[in-house]
Amino acid sequence: MMKRDYYEVLGISRNADEETMKKAYRKLALRYHPDRNPGNPEAEERFKEAAEAYEVLRDPEKRSLYDRFGHAGVEGTGFQGFGGFDDIFSSFGDIFGDLFGFGQTSFRGRPRPRHGDDLRYDLTIDFDDAVFGKKVEIQIPKAETCPSCGGTRARPGTHPEQCSMCGGRGQVVRTQGFFSISTTCPRCRGEGTFIKHLCPECSGRGRIQSTRTLSLDIPPGVDTGAKLRLQGEGALGENGGPPGDLYVIIRVKPHEFFERENDDIFCTVPISMSQGALGAEIEVPTLEGTERLKIPAGTQTHSLFRLNNKGVPRLRGRGRGDQIVRVVIQTPTQLTERQKELFRQLAELDKEKSLNDGKKKKRGFLGW
Repeated sequence: MMKRDYYEVLGISRNADEETMKKAYRKLALRYHPDRNPGNPEAEERFKEAAEAYEVLRDPEKRSLYDRFGHAGVEGTGFQGFGGFDDIFSSFGDIFGDLFGFGQTSFRGRPRPRHGDDLRYDLTIDFDDAVFGKKVEIQIPKAETCPSCGGTRARPGTHPEQCSMCGGRGQVVRTQGFFSISTTCPRCRGEGTFIKHLCPECSGRGRIQSTRTLSLDIPPGVDTGAKLRLQGEGALGENGGPPGDLYVIIRVKPHEFFERENDDIFCTVPISMSQGALGAEIEVPTLEGTERLKIPAGTQTHSLFRLNNKGVPRLRGRGRGDQIVRVVIQTPTQLTERQKELFRQLAELDKEKSLNDGKKKKRGFLGW
């Protein structure tokens, strides 16, 4: 059977805003609700059809695809409509709560299992630990299942009893006007059971707040902003739902000597004027001790030299980055008389050389 146009289903124009769509859907949901039309397959189909149309058009991305490509565009996102009434009531619990006076529950009244929230932990580590990796222990404050009641919320030695108001069904039937609707039981809140004697350890919550120590392997090569996921270490789920995950966000302290850029590290090393002019072999600090570096004669300040494979291990690859050494020539500030005399002699030689070079250029220019 060919699907009808979603705008036609809801009875709205193609430029309708979100509030108009919501009002149109509320009207159709009330008209074709299964509790108002028991045993009416046509009403059920209209109810599902309206829910599918509203689900697509209320989502800006899906609506844009539908406007451009029709039903095929929406199907390309993996959306296949709703499998049953439970899915519809779960998705639009706020709307049905407004219509009939109850919150989001499953079609049968029982609260749905809810996935636990993800948690975040900010971890600051040293520069060296980020480069080479380290095993650390972190302490996470989180809710744990109560060890006294095991999560049942009942005092040890007692058990939850069947709710007398709903008979264990988790729902009660309410009559409004000319139709009836099942709503969440206000006594047991849809659980079907009632706890007469609450656990004193957790005050009937089924969980307690504690601090958990976790072991964390920091891989070599992480940098500030890296995110490590610990599956199942987040908040507890509700109604039997699975726990969330824990995300550890890394921040790396700056180093007093090294700077990092991707997988390379940079450092600045001072050398004397004579070392720069005559050349020398110097020792350079690295992350793993010192390395000897040859400085060629005539080296200028801010010249760069590379030490291969002395940088940071590549987090998602093989090998390591390099260490880039920037040399800065230092001008002496306190000279002995002997040093001053030698610099004067050097200055005279530089002056003579400059004059001679100038005469050669002049003769070449005049054709001498």
